[in-house]
Amino acid sequence: MSDTHDFDFVVIGGGSAGYAAARTAHSEGLRVAVIDGAPELGGLCILRGCMPSKTLIESADRYLSIRRAAEFGLKAQPQGVDVTAIRDRKRALITDFASYRQGQLEDGRFILHRAHASFVDAHTLQILPRDGSACFTLTTRSFCIATGSVANVPPIPGLAETGYWTSDDILDAAELPETFAVLGGGAIALEMAHYLEGIGRKVTLIQRSAQFLTGIDPECSRVIVEAYEKRGITCHLGTKIHRVSSANGRKQLDYSHDSLERSLAVDQILVAMGRGPATAGLDLHTAHIAQAGKKITVQPTMQTSQPHIFAAGDVCSPLDVVHIAIQQGEIAARNAARLLRGESASEQMDYRLLLFGVFSHPQVAAVGASEADLTQRGIPHVSASYPFNDHGKSMCMGETEGFVKMVAHRETGEILGATCVGPHATELIHEVVIAMHYRSRVQDFMLIPHYHPTLSEIWTYPAEECADQCA
Repeated sequence: MSDTHDFDFVVIGGGSAGYAAARTAHSEGLRVAVIDGAPELGGLCILRGCMPSKTLIESADRYLSIRRAAEFGLKAQPQGVDVTAIRDRKRALITDFASYRQGQLEDGRFILHRAHASFVDAHTLQILPRDGSACFTLTTRSFCIATGSVANVPPIPGLAETGYWTSDDILDAAELPETFAVLGGGAIALEMAHYLEGIGRKVTLIQRSAQFLTGIDPECSRVIVEAYEKRGITCHLGTKIHRVSSANGRKQLDYSHDSLERSLAVDQILVAMGRGPATAGLDLHTAHIAQAGKKITVQPTMQTSQPHIFAAGDVCSPLDVVHIAIQQGEIAARNAARLLRGESASEQMDYRLLLFGVFSHPQVAAVGASEADLTQRGIPHVSASYPFNDHGKSMCMGETEGFVKMVAHRETGEILGATCVGPHATELIHEVVIAMHYRSRVQDFMLIPHYHPTLSEIWTYPAEECADQCA
């Protein structure tokens, strides 16, 4: 067992947060090592998250258009789906994305160890190489933990014995059974339900809480339920699953819903109940790194309870999304460089523009504060919404489900948040993100020219109504 002391900054994890931290630390002049023990380099977003899921969803979106062709005076008939071809297209794209990331990690800016890491103490890691070579220790002046997340699988009686899939299985399946029970009501559950039904599978969504997308405007959940049930997706909210078992070659769920006991037999169960921090095996306790539940506790500077140990991404973030993980990794690296120069770790994460998107159909997106959050914090505010079913461009598109909502400070008119559920919501939200970045007021926003007819001009209606309400 050898001992290495040559690094200023060691990153555990080579995904989006880890790579962002490593390249930023290198640009700060630090000697950097990256430890990644995954079978493939690339991280969750590239390999099993954002990119593969959106590739499959693109196929579902296009098949939905074919299914609706007659509405637009077109003669086209669905001829079926080649799941293997969809999977192969995804694999080709992901191989390209992953090889690019691998090239970035191996281009000589960092020392890359394909290995598992665990803390020996607050300054030392034990490194166990994937190739079976001898383990060794590595000592450095600062760290960034960016190990990402793993699928959360609840302890439902009989689930493990009966068997189930996670999104990892869906994303690389060459064949898909005909019927699914999707457990969950967050982004992964809604996106995978959309994909599965979009290519012709029968889906039942089973959600524990009383709404989809807990924490988002409840009206978004109502829109999704109505849209999904119109497509033939069964949505059961406010449920409690009692047990899972095998029955006649199928998987049976026994659960309660609306005070009734129900049983559902399906070909496959998809567990999509969120993700949890990937901290197993890190031995965080030996470095005295505090956790809140399973998440690593961090300050706005991205420092953990050990000031020289930082964390970034899903392992510590209030919202597990890539752009936040990247920003956290960059801040962690810059603050580590400051500490090593004898300065204070002064740069902080700002979650004012917290941005969230779901590639369901219709899509959902939100930025900034919600009305419930502002009410809880005692911030005076006004709000206004406008429906897509009264908007010219969305009516032409035949995409009339949903609405936009804007929230502004009652006294100043500054835009504090926005929500969109409807066509291209994940794109439309960015107009408000830019406005909020520059602290635009609704009084200013309503005066910005918008081309007609476009989807984006819908934002001017709630802005004008909010402006009328402001003091």
